[in-house]
Amino acid sequence: MRYVIVGAGPAGISAARTLRQLDRDGEIILVSKDSQVHSRCMLHKYVSGQRDAEGISFISPGFFEENNITWHPGKAMVGLDCGESCIRLDDGSSLSYDRLLLASGAYYLLPPVPGLKEAGNVYGFRDLSDAQAIDKAVKPGTKAVIIGSGLVGMDAAYALMERGISPVIVEMADRILPLQLDAKAAAEYQRLFEDHGCSFRLSARAARTRLDSQGNVSALVLEDGEELACDFIIAAAGVRPEIRFLEHCGVETGRAVTVDRYLATSVPGIYGAGDVCGLSGIWPNAMKQGVIAAKNMYGISTPYEDTYAMKNTMNFFGLPALCIGDINRLDSTTMTITEEDSKNYRKALVEDGVLKSILLVGNISGSGIYQYLIKNQIKLPTDGRSIFRLSFADFYGFDTSKGAYTWDTDLCLG
Repeated sequence: MRYVIVGAGPAGISAARTLRQLDRDGEIILVSKDSQVHSRCMLHKYVSGQRDAEGISFISPGFFEENNITWHPGKAMVGLDCGESCIRLDDGSSLSYDRLLLASGAYYLLPPVPGLKEAGNVYGFRDLSDAQAIDKAVKPGTKAVIIGSGLVGMDAAYALMERGISPVIVEMADRILPLQLDAKAAAEYQRLFEDHGCSFRLSARAARTRLDSQGNVSALVLEDGEELACDFIIAAAGVRPEIRFLEHCGVETGRAVTVDRYLATSVPGIYGAGDVCGLSGIWPNAMKQGVIAAKNMYGISTPYEDTYAMKNTMNFFGLPALCIGDINRLDSTTMTITEEDSKNYRKALVEDGVLKSILLVGNISGSGIYQYLIKNQIKLPTDGRSIFRLSFADFYGFDTSKGAYTWDTDLCLG
C-alpha cells in the first residue's frame, strides 16, 4: 500500500506516525511546502529569540528515518488527478497514491486593502517562513503594525515586544481577542499590553496604504484618516483552508474540504484532516484527526467524534485564561453566571441546565471537568452548589456491585 500525506503539521505528522504503527511494510510519503517541521503555536518563541528553528519542532530529529517515511520538504501540492490517483507538485513532478491524506492546513488572508498584496514587507504569522521573514525585518527602532487582534495577532505582538518593538494593533471589533474573550476579560489583557508599550486602534478599518519607492508599505491609512507609519505589517486577520489545489477535480469542497465522520472525502481513497477540513482550529484536535484518518486509510473503520466546542488557552504577562465554547453567545434561553475576585474572573453560559461555554481568567486549574461537561452535554447539579466549584467527584459514584465508578444519575439528570 502506498500512502501519500500532504502537510507536515500536527494532522499530517500524527497520521504518518499512526500509519507506520499500523502498517510496518507500507510505503509512506509525506510532502510539505515547509522545509522544516515546526509548531505554529511556538512561532512567537522564534520571533522573540527564545528558540531557534529546531527548538520549535515537535518531532524527534530522526523521526522520518526511524519510521521509514519518505519526506519531500519544500514542495507544495498544486493539483490532483483523481482519475490517475496522483498529485502534482510545484516542481513539475507527480506522486501516485493508493491512499491520500489532505492535511495541507490553511493560509492567512490579506484584508482587501490596496497595496497590501503587492508589498514585500507584509507578512503572515502562520509558518516558519513567515517568522523568519519577520525576524529579519526586526531592527532597533522598527515600527510594526499588526492587523487583527485574535490569538495569532496577540502572539505576534507579544513576540515583538520581547524584541523591544512596540507594535500598533488594528482591530475591526470593539475589543481585542473578540472570539476568545468577553469585554471584561479583553479589557484586562488590553491594559496589560498597553502597560508594556503596545497600542490599539479598535473599531478601526484599514482603507489604503502609502508605498515607498521600493513598493513597500510605509504607512497604513485607516478609514478615519489616521496614518500609521510602519516598517512592516503583520496580517493576522484570519485564515482559509488550503484547498486551492483542488480546483477542477472531483473532491467536494465548500469553504473547506468536505469529509464524513470517518474523515473521508467524496472521492474513495482520499481523506482529510486538520485545518483543511475546517472542523477545528486547535492543535490537539488536528492531531487526533490525523490519527483517525490514518486508521481509516489503513482499513480500521473509526469515526471522528470530537466536534464539540472550541477550546482556547493563553498566557500573556503571567495572566492565564481558558475559554471553551462561544462565551459571547447570548439569547433568551441563556443564563449567565459570573464570579470575580482580585485575581480571578469566571463566566459561564448555561442553557436548559447544560453548560454551553465557560471562561476562566487567572486560576484555570481543574478545567477538565468543564470540557467534559460541555462535550457530553451533561445536566448540571441542581442543589445550589457553585458551578465554579465542581469536580469529577460530583458526577461519579462508586458502584460496589460493578467495582467501578459510574455516573451519579441524580446529579446528571438534575
